[in-house]
Amino acid sequence: MTTSEEPPTGDQGSAEVRDSAEVQGPAQGQANGPTPPAPRRRGRPARTDAGDGPGARERILAAARAEFAERGYDKASIRGMARSAGVDPALVHHYFGPKARIFAAAVETAFAPALDAQAVVVQGPLDSAGERLTRFVLGLWEDPVTREPLLAIVRSAVANEAAAEVFRNLVYTRLMTRIAAELTATDAQLRSELAAAHLVGVIMLRHVIKIEPLASREIDQVVAMVAPAVQRHLTGDPAG
Repeated sequence: MTTSEEPPTGDQGSAEVRDSAEVQGPAQGQANGPTPPAPRRRGRPARTDAGDGPGARERILAAARAEFAERGYDKASIRGMARSAGVDPALVHHYFGPKARIFAAAVETAFAPALDAQAVVVQGPLDSAGERLTRFVLGLWEDPVTREPLLAIVRSAVANEAAAEVFRNLVYTRLMTRIAAELTATDAQLRSELAAAHLVGVIMLRHVIKIEPLASREIDQVVAMVAPAVQRHLTGDPAG
């Protein structure tokens, strides 16, 4: 006589249901494979293996300077900077915002060494500050490490008014006004601007336009010829 089996009950039934589910796999309609990622939250761009990480900001700045130097301010693009830096364009926006702010940051870093000019002026007597200032400023352009970033910024500033405005504000507020503060004349601001104009003129002809024989003349000879004029701008009698 055959005995009918009774259905499992209690814990025994629950275990069998669990075992059956594990053997059968995902329920009908459930996708196989890894769990999809959670939706991204707004804010910082997603990190990528080749982009975000140590040095990303510095790479973006270096790429921006190269982009401005090669294409000029108008044609430089955030996508081009991101591509050269190996990051997502959204990361460029995250660190710097629009192109004008990237340019301002590039100017800031490129001209950081030049901001020591004020200290150079006060390192000795004021009546010899022209020689020290001339040698310091022109010397920055003799070193390729500092010259290339400076060239990139100057070329952009010459060709675009928005870039020129950023450049002008930094040079005026961070450099010339500091030098003027160390002078004793009542027209100190004008004097510092004239000194800067003289030095910028030499830099443009020597390193940007490359007019000979100035472009290839030894730096010591250039300093010796330019420094007296810079000194006159700083402390000389305007009447001669």
